[in-house]
Amino acid sequence: MAGMGLDSYRFSISWSRLIPGGRGAVNPKGVQYYNNLINELISHGIQPQVSLYNYDHPQVLEDEYGGWVSRKMVGDFRDYAEVCFREFGDRVGHWTTVNEANIFASGSYDQGMAPPHRCSPPFGITSCAQGNSSTEPYLVLHHILLAHGSIVQLYRHHYQGKQRGVIGMTLYAFGFVPYTNSTADVAAVKRAKEFFLGWAANPLVYGDYPEVMKRNVGSRLPSFTSEESKLVKGSFDFLGLIHYMQMPVRDNPSSLNLELRDFNADVGAQMMGDFMLVPCDAGGSGRHSAGLQDAVWKPSSLHP
Repeated sequence: MAGMGLDSYRFSISWSRLIPGGRGAVNPKGVQYYNNLINELISHGIQPQVSLYNYDHPQVLEDEYGGWVSRKMVGDFRDYAEVCFREFGDRVGHWTTVNEANIFASGSYDQGMAPPHRCSPPFGITSCAQGNSSTEPYLVLHHILLAHGSIVQLYRHHYQGKQRGVIGMTLYAFGFVPYTNSTADVAAVKRAKEFFLGWAANPLVYGDYPEVMKRNVGSRLPSFTSEESKLVKGSFDFLGLIHYMQMPVRDNPSSLNLELRDFNADVGAQMMGDFMLVPCDAGGSGRHSAGLQDAVWKPSSLHP
C-alpha cells in the first residue's frame, strides 16, 4: 500500500477477537494484533480508519439473547467500543460504528443471506433456522441506531476532545432510477430511496424514520422516545456511502396488499437489477440466475 502511495486504510476490528466473551475480559493478544497493525500503518504514513462492526459479533451474545434482536446489545456494543477508544484512539482518527448498517439489517434478518442468517418463510434466500423477516430487520436497525447514538455520545464526551478524531456511520446507497418515465415508477424510486437509505439516514439527520416507512410498515416499525430521538439525531461527524450498482425501480403497489410482508414488500416496488435472484420457493431455497457472478443479493420484492 505504501508503495502504491495510499495514505489511508479502512479496516474492521473484530469484536470476537478483542473480547471473545462479548463483555468483560479483553484478549491481550487481540489488543496486540491491532496495535501492531495500526503502528505498522502509521510507520508507513498510512492513516488507519476503523470500523467497529462489520457483520460479526461474539457467538456468546447470539446464544445468550439473540444479538441485535435484543436491546441488551446496545450496552454491550457501547462497552466494546469504549475498549477500542481506550486502546487505539490515540492513533485512530476516523471511527465508523457500523458498516453498511441498513444492508446488514435487511440482508441478515430478512433475506438471511449474511450472518447470523435469520429469516422466516416465505421470505429469505436461504433456509433459516430461526428469525422473523417481517419484524426483525426493523428491530435490528433500531437497536443499531440507539447503540450508535450511545457510542457517539460516549466518544464526544470522554474521548474526542483529547483524541481529536471523527466518528460516523457508513450506509449502502443503491443508484435507483425509474424503470420507465411513468409517474408511478418515478414515485417508486423516491420510495425506494426512503426505505433503503432514509431508513437509517433520516433518524441520524432528523431524529425519526421517513413518513412513508411509518405508513407502510405500521406497528412493525419501532418508534423513538423523545430522548432517543435526541440521542440519535446529529450523532455523526460524517456519513460514509458505499455504492456498487445502479438499479431500475418499478412500481409494485400490489405487494402492500399482502397480509404477510417483509422489508422488500413494504417498499411497494420491484428492483430490476442486472444481478438477479429468482423467487424463493415455499421451502425458502433460493436459486441464482445466470450473471456475472454466482451469488449477488438482489434487494427486491421477490414475492409477487
